[in-house]
Amino acid sequence: MNVSDNKSVYTDTKQHYAILDGLRGVAAILVVIFHVFESHATSRFDQIVNHGYLAVDFFFVLSGFVIGYAYNDRWGSMTLSGFAKRRLIRLHPMIIIGMVIGAVLFYFQGGEFFPLIQNTAPLEMLVITLIGMTLIPVTPAMDIRGWQEMYPLNGPAWSLFFEYAANILCALVLRKLSNRVLGILLFFAACSTIHLAIFTDKGDVIGGWSFNFEQLHIGIVRLAYPFLAGLLLSRVFTPGRIKHAFLFCSLALIGVLSFPRIGDPTTPWANGVYDAIVILLVFPGIVAIGASGSLRSQFSRKLSGFLGNISYPIYIVHYPLVYIHLEWVHCTDPEAMLAVPVAAGIVLLSLLLAYMSLKLYDIPVRRWLNQRLN
Repeated sequence: MNVSDNKSVYTDTKQHYAILDGLRGVAAILVVIFHVFESHATSRFDQIVNHGYLAVDFFFVLSGFVIGYAYNDRWGSMTLSGFAKRRLIRLHPMIIIGMVIGAVLFYFQGGEFFPLIQNTAPLEMLVITLIGMTLIPVTPAMDIRGWQEMYPLNGPAWSLFFEYAANILCALVLRKLSNRVLGILLFFAACSTIHLAIFTDKGDVIGGWSFNFEQLHIGIVRLAYPFLAGLLLSRVFTPGRIKHAFLFCSLALIGVLSFPRIGDPTTPWANGVYDAIVILLVFPGIVAIGASGSLRSQFSRKLSGFLGNISYPIYIVHYPLVYIHLEWVHCTDPEAMLAVPVAAGIVLLSLLLAYMSLKLYDIPVRRWLNQRLN
């Protein structure tokens, strides 16, 4: 995407922190790799790219920071409806295409791993598709896959549900709060994160994708601290000048998300400590460092731009392919000679599908919506 495309489509921000855009793309690609490796793992303890699930928490930090930076000084002249239009134009077209892709590939995912699919009538699947396009979550009673996801056609959309909730809460309440009050809320959110990660038998913060009390609680806790931390950081942060920030932050992010599981089943708290430290300290630090750097070479600018542009599309369209991969791995138990190229193919196909969705659908649709609604 060239600069003119970027300006004409992304009208909801004053400017982009280019490095933060690139880091979002790094994290999104790691999510895809995490999900592909998850197909082959027998437990959380032997999975490669073990902490890829924490990318969602990193996204929430980025979201709080970018929304705070973009809108903190606009609320006096911008209406709530204007804010809502900007966010809907930015986020919702990809939600719709993600559900469409999930519906198109749904019956290719059926088998022993997802037995409910074979018994799902097309009309029932169509209803779930239409509901998913609105981002209204479905209850476990409406499950058509077997995982009790609030979006059975495209599981990762659960984080967009909480993203929307954060946007609404920010527009109605959080933007009016002082830094001191935000800091108090941040403290209690940090306590909730520590409790979830360390003082339960989970040993991690994984969860948030089902529409029931337990999973909604996990999702709210995962959203609260990262989003508030990013929002407060956007108010108090003064960018510095850090050389090679993109490289340093990218390597840090890759290392954090790829780090092996800590402890064993008898010491789940050990991994929980790791999750808590990463969420509470490391992710805000990466965002602060990334916002303090600049991209000096043309290659780094192009790479960061590509990663930023592809980040949201690849996150929201890759999982229907992963469902197929999961079913294939479960049914065939492939040898490494076959498993490795197929896994690599899923990652590359996800990139291709995301790029096509971006260029052929997302950019034109958002440009059209901007012309009609703004």
